[in-house]
Amino acid sequence: MSVAKLFEEMTIGNMTARNRVVRAATTESLATPDGDLTPEMLGLYGELAWGGVGTIITGYAFVTEDGKPSEGALGIQDDSHIFRFRSLVDVAHQNGARIIMQLVYGGSKSKLAPDDPRWDNGGGPRCSTNVFILGASAVEHPSTHVVPREATADELAVLADAFGGAAARAKACGFDGVEIHAAHGYLLSQCLSRRFNKRQDVYGGPLQNRARLARECVEAARAAVGSDYPVMVKLNAWDEFDDPAGKNGGLSADESAEVAAWLVEVGANAIDVSGDWHAATAQLEAGEPFFAQFGARLAAELPVPIIVTGGWRSPAQIEEHLERDGIAGVGLGRPLICEPDLVARWQAGDARESACTACGFCQKHVGIPCSLRQ
Repeated sequence: MSVAKLFEEMTIGNMTARNRVVRAATTESLATPDGDLTPEMLGLYGELAWGGVGTIITGYAFVTEDGKPSEGALGIQDDSHIFRFRSLVDVAHQNGARIIMQLVYGGSKSKLAPDDPRWDNGGGPRCSTNVFILGASAVEHPSTHVVPREATADELAVLADAFGGAAARAKACGFDGVEIHAAHGYLLSQCLSRRFNKRQDVYGGPLQNRARLARECVEAARAAVGSDYPVMVKLNAWDEFDDPAGKNGGLSADESAEVAAWLVEVGANAIDVSGDWHAATAQLEAGEPFFAQFGARLAAELPVPIIVTGGWRSPAQIEEHLERDGIAGVGLGRPLICEPDLVARWQAGDARESACTACGFCQKHVGIPCSLRQ
């Protein structure tokens, strides 16, 4: 079996990776309380790089203190982190991988510990709802029950600048690029959704307004890092609470394609297609890549590399879609948790599919352990 295309180099902006496999951003929950590295994180990323993956996208890194999405998340909220993250970049580069930092503002999907200072216990003039986290609108999130405070237009503009500052810090650390997280129900994703965005100003209403914050974040990042540095965007193919047609008020596939085109126009030089795996029930049951069809659509419509994340299990499957669909690469999450050396195994000629059974054990525990490696 030939997997020649899988092991071709992949170029995004001024970054060239050794193959087309991307380690999809995965929440490890291993950072210190203020978002710094730990030895456990260095070991995990070193193992991934040594295992043959071409590009590593980090677990999300919050761009402001109030935007921290979960305990143990990375932070790139101020300049104190620049020197500390260089060791993470070094461990990836020394083992032949490229590494991209994912940037996020959690919004109401943030998982807050009971003693998190962002909870509103009746004090603080800015806490008009139950928590001090910015949201597109004060709509309760169904999974966290967090009700954010509706941000002013000025606050959203400042938040875009925070993404730009974070991108500049990531570049100063030596990261090979950044990925702006506008998927999976975090704040930028919520702004795109009619389910969460009830605003009547320039950030709400028509799709172009709902996409304004994501566009401004890309513009700020591009201005901060220059013309060739990779600025990727992670984007839902369609929303997790919906179907591709957007019948329940979430972002539809057609809307997502339109947003992707706007983001490319303002400076994104790759789109990472993703979504909640529950949103791809038919593909999941058929054992197919979750968002491959939508990724192929974007690859045909946009002049930038398209990465498709979710549901990949074998090199033959990946090779087929790379050849047929015109996508630039594939994002693997759970298969690389199960087998960090999976890509090296495939390159050595062992074409068995990933041993991952998608049991979900890794999603329930700190440090993303695999039930098959216990």
